[in-house]
Amino acid sequence: MSTRSIVLSYPRTKGIILVLMAAIFWGVSGTVAQYLFHQQGFSTNWLVVTRLLIAGVGLLFFSRIVGKQNIWIVWKNKNDLLQLVLFGIVGMLGVQYTYFAAIEHGNAATATVLQYLAPVLIALYLCIRARSLPVKHEVIAIIFALCGTFLLVTKGNIQNLAISGPAFAWGILSAFALAFYTLYPSRILSKWGTILTVGWGMLIGGIGFSFIHPPWKFEGNWSLPSFTAVVFVVIFGTLLAFLFYMESMKYIKASEASLLACAEPLSAAFLSVAWLHVPFSAVEWMGALSIIATIFILSAVKRE
Repeated sequence: MSTRSIVLSYPRTKGIILVLMAAIFWGVSGTVAQYLFHQQGFSTNWLVVTRLLIAGVGLLFFSRIVGKQNIWIVWKNKNDLLQLVLFGIVGMLGVQYTYFAAIEHGNAATATVLQYLAPVLIALYLCIRARSLPVKHEVIAIIFALCGTFLLVTKGNIQNLAISGPAFAWGILSAFALAFYTLYPSRILSKWGTILTVGWGMLIGGIGFSFIHPPWKFEGNWSLPSFTAVVFVVIFGTLLAFLFYMESMKYIKASEASLLACAEPLSAAFLSVAWLHVPFSAVEWMGALSIIATIFILSAVKRE
């Protein structure tokens, strides 16, 4: 390979590395959150409100200092403000809380995989909105998603649930929340940019949830490992993961980024098994891979 071709391929390589790092950070942060919940006695409420507040401030600081944006400009339009508040409370807080609640009641591997049902829900919603039947590849994706969920939840035995009812319910709600989070803010995202919109969404969600669970109402055991885990969830699993993912879009296509982001549930599953010794049978791996396969199917063909 010539020096010229290496130089030309570098940006694409950089984009792939960035999105993989973001996906792995997200996946690992889910497993780290499981460690905090199950072994250190932390509560979902405290971790969610703390994560949203710190990450929201961090993203807005990045937008102001690095991006040179006027972070207050979004407050000048009442329609934008209303949409931003709804996105922050229902979308951002919703997806964060349901995901962590699914981890607290179950494990990071199952919670993350169930959340990846969101693309199928989005495809179904778009079919309903267009008043059309799903096309062939969407039907295949739905079948894979249903089969994967069945295997993940029952281990192939319909008479027994492999996970608790609350873990399954929160996981499914997490998928719906992620679908809403993905679809709803498209207008303000295009108008104000992703970092500014998500930063305010996180901060608004965190402030809103503070009225229910103030960040100073702490539950858990503080130690060096638990402090390090919280720092990882907030800094690496939120701030850096998001910034790396958005930066990768400069070098690779969004469809490629979404496919590579499948490293998130895989990293969560592998780390849960290796570190926290979560039992994950061959049937559950089949279910997880079936759900992840829906991302490839839906991304491979654009809806006409």
